[in-house]
Amino acid sequence: MALKITVIGTGYLGATHAAAMAELGFEVLGLDVVPEKIEMLQRGEVPMYEPGLEELLRKHVAGIEGSTGRLRFTMDWAEVGAFGDIHFVCVNTPQKHGEYACDMSYVDAAFETLAPHLRGPALVVGKSTVPVGSAERLAARLAELSPAGEDAELAWNPEFLREGFAVKDTLHPDRIVVGVRSERAEKLLREVYVTPVAEGTPFVVTDFPTAELVKTSANSFLATKISFINAMAEVCEAAGGDVAKLAEAIGHDERIGKKFLRAGIGFGGGCLPKDIRAFMARAGELGADQALTFLREIDSINMRRRGQMVEMAREALWGGSFLGKRVAVLGASFKPDSDDVRDSPALNVAGQIHLQGGQVTVYDPKAMENARRLFPTLGYAGSAVEAVRGADVVLHLTEWREFRELDPAVLGQVAGAQVILDGRNALDPEAWRRAGWTYRAMGRPTA
Repeated sequence: MALKITVIGTGYLGATHAAAMAELGFEVLGLDVVPEKIEMLQRGEVPMYEPGLEELLRKHVAGIEGSTGRLRFTMDWAEVGAFGDIHFVCVNTPQKHGEYACDMSYVDAAFETLAPHLRGPALVVGKSTVPVGSAERLAARLAELSPAGEDAELAWNPEFLREGFAVKDTLHPDRIVVGVRSERAEKLLREVYVTPVAEGTPFVVTDFPTAELVKTSANSFLATKISFINAMAEVCEAAGGDVAKLAEAIGHDERIGKKFLRAGIGFGGGCLPKDIRAFMARAGELGADQALTFLREIDSINMRRRGQMVEMAREALWGGSFLGKRVAVLGASFKPDSDDVRDSPALNVAGQIHLQGGQVTVYDPKAMENARRLFPTLGYAGSAVEAVRGADVVLHLTEWREFRELDPAVLGQVAGAQVILDGRNALDPEAWRRAGWTYRAMGRPTA
């Protein structure tokens, strides 16, 4: 008999996972507690921008003409409990307000509400990023609250989605990690992921703590690499070096590699910053805080980049002040191919300049609505040309392809002053200079 899958929480992770499971051939039921979200998904619409996700949803959501009908959505926990053989928990784990620690309230609520509806054998699979030790606690709670008792098992299967590539990362992951306690749990998860495993995706079987640690360790390593090259950019600024050439040279060493060595205004988003902070907090609770003290400096380097971009913009302006000056900001999302503005370095820089008296106008290909909701006092334009019109300085802060393909000559005709600061080291300095612009990038004072 074919496995039936439920997905609890239909945000960014859950909506992608539900659509991908339907694509892999399973009958899927998604649950959320927000009626508006469920209504959107039932229409085949997604509440966020993610390339390819809406098309995948429309291919499978029941009731849409021409769909497979394999994917449905509900708000009824009893229906979920009765329907599913495997329940994926994909709810959010934000940073606690005023603390570094992870807020587990959504995960705990999902388990507390689901468990009483599990009357027969079921596998509950955590996908959310949680502090190590959570799975142990949740497994005990699950067995305690479920009518099925010990037959309601837990597994942990961390997600490794990159925004902008989430569909690809779910259907063709670079690895699948499962923390399990029984052969049955492993067998069921091998059945779920039979297609990607057949394509050659490594399937790594671990215990609970290791599975929980994999995601936070991976994010910490990535954050370290980004902050390392940004620290080198600070040294290059002081010494007159070129961080882009430095990165190219060290990137040829296969032990280091080229990826994520582009200096700029640092990382943001809903995962990296909060995950490394929660990791530090949990290490402290475990008495292993000294092992992760370096992450505090990683976080510090990252946050410092935003202030340094603001200072670079101030220095580029005549009179060294933002008062009465027009500043164009290209980019609002924390990364390209996403409309996510959570902890966005671009918006943080825009907001700081605005607070210091600058007239800031922002343009982003996809994140305008979310940015306006978060920073309603900033100015917003409908295109890059409109944002740059009359600007005394232009800041390139999110590396959208659209910005890399801009014609500097066309922008030069509308700008107040032809000064561009590349906060992502992604534009072609020669092309901009040929068009009459003063080009400046972080960590490249001589470039």
